[in-house]
Amino acid sequence: MEMNANSHQNKVDLKYRRKKSAEEMKHQLISFVMMILLTVLSFVSVIYRDHLDPYFTIPFIILLAVIQLVFQLYYFMHMKNKEHGIPAMFLYSGLVVGLVTVLAFVTIVWL
Repeated sequence: MEMNANSHQNKVDLKYRRKKSAEEMKHQLISFVMMILLTVLSFVSVIYRDHLDPYFTIPFIILLAVIQLVFQLYYFMHMKNKEHGIPAMFLYSGLVVGLVTVLAFVTIVWL
């Protein structure tokens, strides 16, 4: 009887893992398509830079880059998973240090 219950539990676990894997793959595929579309939008904005205001084009490309960064961190580097707390902490603290450094250099150069 014990063997049969364990076998049933393994089948349930296998079904659950397959469902989770399929869901994860769907999210990654959607994220990949979105990143391709964002890249195409970036190229289109550069191609038509003569027709667009540069004060629109540059922030637009930077915004698209930030969106792609978020997609890559959360879906391809699996930062959305709970067991990635320590790497996420180091990543975000490095981001803060980098942003503060860039801000410091920008203010030094402009002043």
